[in-house]
This record gives sequence, structure tokens and C-alpha cells, in this order.
Amino acid sequence: MKSLLAVTGTAIAGIVTTFALLITMRFFLEARYIPSEAMLPTLKVNDRLLTEKVTVWKKQFKRGDIITFYPPPIEMGGHELSNAPSAVMGRLTGLPIFPNEVAFIKRVIGLPGDTIEIKSEIGVFVNGKLLEEKYILEKPEYDLKVLGDICGSNTYRQFIQPFSGLEVCNNQIVVPKGQLFVLGDNRNNSEDSHIYGPIDQSRVIGKAFFRVWPKPDVLD
Repeated sequence: MKSLLAVTGTAIAGIVTTFALLITMRFFLEARYIPSEAMLPTLKVNDRLLTEKVTVWKKQFKRGDIITFYPPPIEMGGHELSNAPSAVMGRLTGLPIFPNEVAFIKRVIGLPGDTIEIKSEIGVFVNGKLLEEKYILEKPEYDLKVLGDICGSNTYRQFIQPFSGLEVCNNQIVVPKGQLFVLGDNRNNSEDSHIYGPIDQSRVIGKAFFRVWPKPDVLD
């Protein structure tokens, strides 16, 4: 009996230690993979990445950062992140035995206070200046000038309408405090801020900095 208890105790201690190590490692680093073509040509489907979280803790985001984040509720049928114990453990450990919530990966284009405008076939303007974007697949085929233009003429409008009311919709697109305006490098095939508006910084998981597979490479 004592032997059985000792074995059980050792097994439990091993499990607890494993979980503690996973949570500690995930506190600093997190592995992610690319599920879609939204970041082409920079990232391809099934690329494996490492993301660091120091940037998130310090909120030291820069324009051009590639970040992973939990999409806003409006993008997920109105559902917020689950607080169920199994979902929390999934976020903390990343183990496949727990449910893992959907995460998006995009590039930071607008920081708090920035004014954003997009002109079809020309590009993205931040604070009135055209961005030099050598990383995009092709130029955007849509216009964004005011908040009312977000979801204005795309296939998602019937499902996602983050802004309403004439007073709001006529406003310029200015990134609010504590939020980020993000776009996919594959501008015309990406569910990003041109559809659901800026994201809250609290939803950011990490900053992608290294592609592990298939071709190891530092991301910029």
C-alpha cells in the first residue's frame, strides 16, 4: 500500500512539475503555426513560428511588428474568450488535450493616435504619409477613409458591423488608446482591421520573431 501511494505521489508530482514547466515556458515564449494565406508572401500555410511575450508585457509595439492575437468577439460570433477551467488551461499550457481558442496573426500598421487611410491600388497612409510596404503580396483593392468604410463593401458586412450611427461612421479612422490597427500582408485575402476595426492590446498573445520550420528565419 505504501509502495502504491509512493508511486502515485511520484506520478502526481511529475505531472504537476510538467504543467509548471509548460506554464513557465509559455509565459515567455509560445509556438504557433500559420493556418491561412492571410500573411502571404511573408508567411505560408503551416509555417511554424516562435512568439515572444516581453513586447506584450511592456506594450512596446512598433509599426511593422507581426503579432498573434485573439480576434475580437465580433469576429467570433459575439463570443468572448471562455473562462472555463479547460479553456484557461489550454491558454496556459497549449496542450492539445485542452481546447485551444482561435488566434490570428497580422502585422501592426497603426499605433494609438495614428490616423489610417487606405486607397485602392495605391496603399496605406498613416498620418497622411504613404507606407513603403515591400512585404505585401499586392496592393489593396479597397478604400478606407472613415469608420463607416470598415465593412462597407465586402462580403463580411452582413455579419460584422463594428461601427454604426452617422456621427461615428463619418469620423476619421484614428486608432484609440490601447488599441492597434492590424492588416494581413495578403491585403485582399485577410480578415483584419479593415473588417473589424482596431484590436485591443489586451488580446495580443505575442510578437512573432522567428520561423522555426520549414526554413528557419528571423522575421521582420
